Amino acid sequence: MSKNNSKNQYSADSIQALEGMEHVRKRPSMYIGDVGSRGLHHLVYEVVDNSIDEAMAGYCSSIKIEINKDSSLSVEDNGRGIPVGIHKKEGVSALEVVMTKIGAGGKFDKDSYKVSGGLHGVGVSCVNALSESLTAIVYRDGKEYEQTYSKGKPVSAVKEIGNSNKRGTLVTFTPDKEIFKEVTEFDYDILSNRMRELSFLNKGITISIKDNRKIGKDGNPLYETFHSKEGLSEFIKYLDESREPIINSIIKMEGEKNDIPVEVAMIYNSSFSENLYSYVNNINTHEGGTHLSGFRRGLTNTLKKYADSSGLTDKLKFDISGDDFREGLTAVISVKVAEPQFEGQTKTKLGNREVSAAVSQAVSEMLENYLEENPNDSKIIVQKVILAAQARNAARQAREMIQRKTVMTGGGLPGKLSDCSETDPLKCEVFLVEGDSAGGTAKQGRDRVFQAILPLRGKILNVEKAQQHRVFENEEIRNIYTALGVSIGTEEDSKALNLEKLRYNKIIIMCDADVDGSHISTLILTFFFRYMRELVEGGNVYIATPPLYLVKKGNKKVYAWNDKERDNLAKEFGSSGVSIQRYKGLGEMNADQLWDTTMNPETRTLRQISLNFDNSQEAERWFSTLMGDDVPPRRKFIEENAVYAKIDA
Repeated sequence: MSKNNSKNQYSADSIQALEGMEHVRKRPSMYIGDVGSRGLHHLVYEVVDNSIDEAMAGYCSSIKIEINKDSSLSVEDNGRGIPVGIHKKEGVSALEVVMTKIGAGGKFDKDSYKVSGGLHGVGVSCVNALSESLTAIVYRDGKEYEQTYSKGKPVSAVKEIGNSNKRGTLVTFTPDKEIFKEVTEFDYDILSNRMRELSFLNKGITISIKDNRKIGKDGNPLYETFHSKEGLSEFIKYLDESREPIINSIIKMEGEKNDIPVEVAMIYNSSFSENLYSYVNNINTHEGGTHLSGFRRGLTNTLKKYADSSGLTDKLKFDISGDDFREGLTAVISVKVAEPQFEGQTKTKLGNREVSAAVSQAVSEMLENYLEENPNDSKIIVQKVILAAQARNAARQAREMIQRKTVMTGGGLPGKLSDCSETDPLKCEVFLVEGDSAGGTAKQGRDRVFQAILPLRGKILNVEKAQQHRVFENEEIRNIYTALGVSIGTEEDSKALNLEKLRYNKIIIMCDADVDGSHISTLILTFFFRYMRELVEGGNVYIATPPLYLVKKGNKKVYAWNDKERDNLAKEFGSSGVSIQRYKGLGEMNADQLWDTTMNPETRTLRQISLNFDNSQEAERWFSTLMGDDVPPRRKFIEENAVYAKIDA
């Protein structure tokens, strides 16, 4: 091809200088994370953030979110209303500036907002850029104003449309399907979980959400209202609803340290897991940061000092680690920082060094006062820490046993594993199969090139109720570790995984399509969630979906995955000569049937298990509810969600 071809010339004219809104549309993932479900819902959060900022400044007490039937969404608050006067520098209404200029907004003026959650510099203008239509209505100074936009550009000027005694801002937008091609519908559960979270983090505010697409049990559109009087203390009660507390009250504090507002609430429960949630200006910092490290340091130093002075740890033959002080701990840490410095564009890790000392000091003072005033609870906490230390020491020995048997350390693979011949992990998948019988059928039906089979004997250990050393001592769990090739973390971070030697890209849980099979699947998922969360977050874990029925008439055979499909097929085939086979388990299928319905990549249906920081909090609650010791929350869940279950009185 000629070098002089004008299409290949790289000149000054080749450089494109995209204006702010154009750049948002060209590179949306830079601003909202992605253009999937997470990015779609982030649009809502950006609009709600403006209302929360008004609330944090003391001017807003009510925020209403409404999902409309036409797939648009509305957010209304009773704040001061975005100013509509002419902006001196831009020469247009301040409302238009806020809606169309990246980096515009009152939150950069510290006289207007001391603290703000939306410091991306994009906010509602980013939402406008990524919406096929947006209407902003402002109620201010006894008047009602309106302006409409399309793909970030004004369609009309700001105009006064009437009088009103209301105050606030109403934004209604429809996400652009050219941007959000795969996910265009808002998820009520995702949004309601976030609104509930915001109500806990901003006590006194009333936040409601309504979904006009769905009808609730009362015959009206689905609707919830969230309002918290106690803030983080109520948050702890909600998070620990299905866990049994071991101390009498929630340990909490709220105040300022070094001019940084700090709020902390925590409680110890009988579980063996650590659940810490950290927030900066209402932003869920799921990767932690300096505020979380400050909390851990304050907690560890204060409890260690108390434990040593109590004499209860004198007989221990090994040191207590930081992990031991946090076993069975549920805590929420919330700080408000005027100039937060986040690592990465997604704002998930706080970098401000001064925050660490402020939180550490606040936590130390809080715990010192509590331990002194509650001697019985203090003793219980120290005893819990000692038990955790003893279990950790036992877990270290069990962990070393696993490490000796992994591929990395030269040990062999589990004897039950039927491995595949392919050596590229990206092309390989392993089926965790319920029982030896089904495992045998799966071995016959699989493609030996890329599919491996690991049969599991019965129901594996419920890790939600087991201490760490019991988990690592369990034979089935050891086999999973060894087969996958992953190595377990150090004593300092005993659940962290080294995935460099992961042998399979897909890990597929394949159990019977019945109640027992569902229970086993849940047990395995609980293990992955608690001990191999990186694989869940990475999208490596799947659940196979074997059929429940085979409907036959003559030579015609069709599989059905539920009762409704079975009934429809029976009607379609006609009333006479139809036979229906119910598969009680995978072992009742022959190898060809299992391959055709459940294992063949061309015809099977896999359910991918996903987890991101938007739903990790709810996942924590549900695993604790379904697999923990506390029965009433589990009973409540079954009563509200089961379709066919019959519960004895």
